Amino acid sequence: MDDNFKDYFTEQQEPESKPAHVETPQEREDREIAESTIERRHSTMRMLLVTAIVLLATFLFWWVWNRYYHVYSEGVEHGWVMKVVNEGTVFKTYEGELLSERYAADTIALTSFFHFTITDDSVAAQTKRLEGSGVRVAVTYQEYKGVLPWRGSSRFIATQVAVDATAPDTTRIAKHYPYNPTR
Repeated sequence: MDDNFKDYFTEQQEPESKPAHVETPQEREDREIAESTIERRHSTMRMLLVTAIVLLATFLFWWVWNRYYHVYSEGVEHGWVMKVVNEGTVFKTYEGELLSERYAADTIALTSFFHFTITDDSVAAQTKRLEGSGVRVAVTYQEYKGVLPWRGSSRFIATQVAVDATAPDTTRIAKHYPYNPTR
């Protein structure tokens, strides 16, 4: 059967080859710029992600430092040392309790307990000597906003415990007005 159409499948045709393209100086410059330029979209996303991570890490660092390591307040509490015990399973610290007086008015005295932690052994030994002695003491403390396990179970850390030199002499008053529970 012979048809008058050219049979494309039986002949081996060579593909037409195009002449090699010669790059112009402008095309070469455009190609080099395109190869050396970083894609802006991915670069912007990376910069936003890195900035967010740095800001989050900075805020977290500031929060931890402010809560656990920055001294929130310092003060002095006056009263009588009721007990000092060595507590803790892993981190041993001395926990103290002070019976303190706060004067609400001229004639009214409010008593309350002040709980504090002692981390220094020399301060703890001095406080143990004053425990239950009836001597009025002044506890100088630092207050933190948070509690760390190696710093005890209280936010108040005693830095110094000394006999209170500003305490009024109550022995003279007690001689003139003895305690009488039947009144």
